[in-house]
Amino acid sequence: MNKKVKFRPLNGIILLDKAKGLSSNRVLQNIRFLYQAEKAGHTGALDPLATGLLPICFGEATKFSQYLLNADKTYQVTAKLGERTDTSDAEGEIVQTRSVNVTPEQITEQALKFKGCSEQQPSIYSALKYEGRPLYYYARKGIEVPRPVRQIEVYALTVDEIDLPYVTMTIACSKGTYIRTIVDDLGENLGCGAHVTELRRTHISGFDSEHMLTAAELEQLSADQRDNALLAVDAGIKHIPVLVLNEQQADKLRKGQKFAMPEQSAALYRAYTQADNTFLGVVEVLDHTKIVRTKRLLNTASALAEQKASRT
Repeated sequence: MNKKVKFRPLNGIILLDKAKGLSSNRVLQNIRFLYQAEKAGHTGALDPLATGLLPICFGEATKFSQYLLNADKTYQVTAKLGERTDTSDAEGEIVQTRSVNVTPEQITEQALKFKGCSEQQPSIYSALKYEGRPLYYYARKGIEVPRPVRQIEVYALTVDEIDLPYVTMTIACSKGTYIRTIVDDLGENLGCGAHVTELRRTHISGFDSEHMLTAAELEQLSADQRDNALLAVDAGIKHIPVLVLNEQQADKLRKGQKFAMPEQSAALYRAYTQADNTFLGVVEVLDHTKIVRTKRLLNTASALAEQKASRT
């Protein structure tokens, strides 16, 4: 009889290099089982086709994953011109084939037009939800549902390689940007159609690919080595400014009490203790009143004891 796995409280973040062919949820469950962690969550799904940076949060770190979901991201994508698919990627059915009669100069010119702010309608095959179900649920049943138009921003775009019919680009963009939709739109603007054949996430605000580990690499480590590979609970929110609290203010925060800091600008902050730079959580300074209130706080003694937060 197989011995039942005993899951344990664990706090921190591992930067996983997601492999191709698996859903983000399947990968999450595999890594959670490997670490025997009681609680785990990821910070923004990647399609099964996609690879690359997938931060997985354990325990108290899951409280702050929402701030990574809202972070800017960078992708490297390879598009195949001349074929349009119903999912805008290689996993879909080809719905249209056209000749590729474009020059590298035309491709670059059209690609660079996506830089800046624009409105984007998500693919019907996206995981965006409508009435509690992802859009791809309706797409597979042939049901048309509303798809809200989103305001997105492409901060930077480079055309890295053109080897027709393939084009490889690097795209740095805001949250909620669908790379598949950009590629599909690029194909239509060029008059030949296009779909994604490779997609790799290389950067999420605060994290890059330098410290990623594959599932296979993690499996080869000892349990202690895997734990030592964990990043601090606050590692994913370095893009949020810091607020240092004195002992009295920190005590009020832990008790859920509000207090004023008139000198602070209204914003979200990472809160730390002045005495020993212990991470407390995320707070908000309200406009006009300059009252500090709790957004998400650590609430276990073990989480505070385990902190390996990099000092700001």
